[in-house]
Amino acid sequence: MRLLGKIIKYVSLLLWSAIILFPLGMLFFGSFMSLDEFSASQGLRLPESFLYLDNYVTAIKEGNLVKSFAVTFLIILISVMLSIFIGSMVAYVYHRFDFKGKKLLLFAYFLVSAVPMVVTQVGTFNIITSLNLYNTIWAPILLYVGADVTMIYLYLQNMEQIPVELDQAAMMDGASFFQIYRRVIFPMLVPATTTVTLLKMLSIYNDFYIPYLYMPSGDLPTISTGIYRFIGPYQTNWPLICAFILISMIPMLIIYLVLQKYIDKGLSQGSVKY
Repeated sequence: MRLLGKIIKYVSLLLWSAIILFPLGMLFFGSFMSLDEFSASQGLRLPESFLYLDNYVTAIKEGNLVKSFAVTFLIILISVMLSIFIGSMVAYVYHRFDFKGKKLLLFAYFLVSAVPMVVTQVGTFNIITSLNLYNTIWAPILLYVGADVTMIYLYLQNMEQIPVELDQAAMMDGASFFQIYRRVIFPMLVPATTTVTLLKMLSIYNDFYIPYLYMPSGDLPTISTGIYRFIGPYQTNWPLICAFILISMIPMLIIYLVLQKYIDKGLSQGSVKY
């Protein structure tokens, strides 16, 4: 029975790995094919030559890849910095202070997160247009900045590991509440901040809906909307899309590998339910 259990375990792991790696393999092989070659094989066979790099060159030039990276990472930089500031301060207030309606307000965060984003888009779109932010880089930034429930929960978890006595000691030295947050609390939230940064970056980097809806002119392309450039009404250039996707995966893959060791620590530190 133990041997059978091991066989089932490893077979299921191999099967799941194959399911995950199969689309990546299609992307990799398809990026080295011409459009005719891809159409004939649907990317299900090895390319005739791995030296066929025209798709990568075209993706970089016609896909406006450099500008797409610049716009995307500018949005990420501003959105993540503001989100971390707002999310950590909200968690600090929730954890360290008691006030009327505290639980009700926290429940409101959870309630809003349960509402599908599409449902609220009519009102959101009207707000963005009334602020004259439509078709500007500030429209997605404003929508991404909001501190979500996951961010607040991670910060609340990590704040359980920070003794209240540190706040009291800093207060006795004459520190204000904001100084306590800036000099005592926030520097000790590095694991949570790293995790929040990575999750937020991945969410923004992969999002197509908001940039396409609020920056439709194409003057400010992001990585997700840049791929749409190769989709035509009559024919889609899949080899170019494969090359574009593979190139766009590189920055986030590097960032993920660098920050990976902090993720588990940030997710597991603290175990308090709110």
